[in-house]
Amino acid sequence: MLAVERRGWPGPGAKERAIRERLGISPTRYYQLLNALLDDPRALAHDPVTVNRLRRVREERRARR
Repeated sequence: MLAVERRGWPGPGAKERAIRERLGISPTRYYQLLNALLDDPRALAHDPVTVNRLRRVREERRARR
């Protein structure tokens, strides 16, 4: 999942299509799992740059609500 997030996506729908094809899950389920993964210390140890970036994005979205 972190590898999917590290990658740049060329246009709308490309990421969602890759999620379905590569991981075999719906984008909704993907984002649920990703959100849980961001709180896992092992994910932070594995890819701190990506996890910290995604945590910042998540916090910004929460603050806007």
